Amino acid sequence: MLTMAKAKMNIGDLYLSRAKFIMSLLGVWMPPLNESMMHKFYRLFMLSLQYSFLVFQVIYMCQVLGDLEEVSQSSFLLFTQACLCFKVTVFHLNMDSFRDLLAQMNSDVFMPQTKKHDEILKLQAARIKRLLLGFMISSQATCSLFVLRPLFDDANRNFPFKMWMPVSPDHSPQYELGFLFQLLTISMSAFMYFGVDSVCLSMVIFGCAEIDIIKEKIMNVTPIADKRTNRSVTVQSVLNEHYKVLIECVTHHQAIVKFIKQVEDTYHSYLLFQLSGSVGLICMSALRILVVDPKSVQFMSVVMYLLVMIAQLFVCCWSGHELTATSMELHTVVYECCWYEQDVRFKRALVFTMLRLGRSMEFRAGRYVTLSRQTFVAILRMSYSYFAVLKQTNSRNEVMELET
Repeated sequence: MLTMAKAKMNIGDLYLSRAKFIMSLLGVWMPPLNESMMHKFYRLFMLSLQYSFLVFQVIYMCQVLGDLEEVSQSSFLLFTQACLCFKVTVFHLNMDSFRDLLAQMNSDVFMPQTKKHDEILKLQAARIKRLLLGFMISSQATCSLFVLRPLFDDANRNFPFKMWMPVSPDHSPQYELGFLFQLLTISMSAFMYFGVDSVCLSMVIFGCAEIDIIKEKIMNVTPIADKRTNRSVTVQSVLNEHYKVLIECVTHHQAIVKFIKQVEDTYHSYLLFQLSGSVGLICMSALRILVVDPKSVQFMSVVMYLLVMIAQLFVCCWSGHELTATSMELHTVVYECCWYEQDVRFKRALVFTMLRLGRSMEFRAGRYVTLSRQTFVAILRMSYSYFAVLKQTNSRNEVMELET
């Protein structure tokens, strides 16, 4: 039964199937070791679209530098695209580490041994998939609103996003080609965002699922009398079985710690970049909402964008918080097992195990910013503080212009 369960379960596909499907369509998924020239050309073409989109935004930002309104209108899109390009670059530069992480997810130490273990893995996979699916749908809805803005709000023909373009919106088919380029590129950007975030955060939640499996294993250390259902089962055999379970749990926990550490080492840089930029993004988006007509499509698009960015930040911080909270619970669960009926070697090993479990796991961005609910609240508070300062500065500038 155990062999069958191992053969059927592909944990990597369980957690990353949706991200794999979308990123494969976009050409940015892990390339095969014997990648063909056609596949490589397609991958480079899709990446070049994203980088060219970023370059066009940088050119436009340099052109309007000094105009606070134009800068605020374009800065959040610029940073969003810069963050995506950085994420995809980090993902491809660390492809060997990603291959190793996938191999670890399907290694024997992480394989479910019972039906209960299967249920734990599937439950946690469903949780993170639901959250990320909501983020993907809302991000695509936001892109749709941005694309619809010039069709409803502008009297003249304009592109969906204010950025430098090598074509003019005043002539056809240049307008249609430019419009199509921005539409397809921003839509692919949202899908790539979803894919890269899914890889990192799903692996963190996978770590939470494996900790829950350890909890289920250690609770099998029950009173000896419950195991001696017949006289053929000796006390020593029960003690040996319980000691074997404890050692297996320790090995399992060490593998989880190693796995989470490698995930952090692989993706910590872009997580820090995202957290740092979220402060400015939330601040500038909120500031933009104050000056946009509430009845316009642009107002709805900016509000939706702000909500999506906050949701993305929350999912990142929630995943790290779940890891820390789940690992802290493990310390208590281990103590709740029937350790007092075990032999000396079990108790000695349990003491050292609990000393190690006293240090909870943490998932950090940039190696020092712990992802947690407290971090999420701190970023929101910081964003509001900067927003209040910019709002006051903007109000003073308006008063001075009226006086002059």
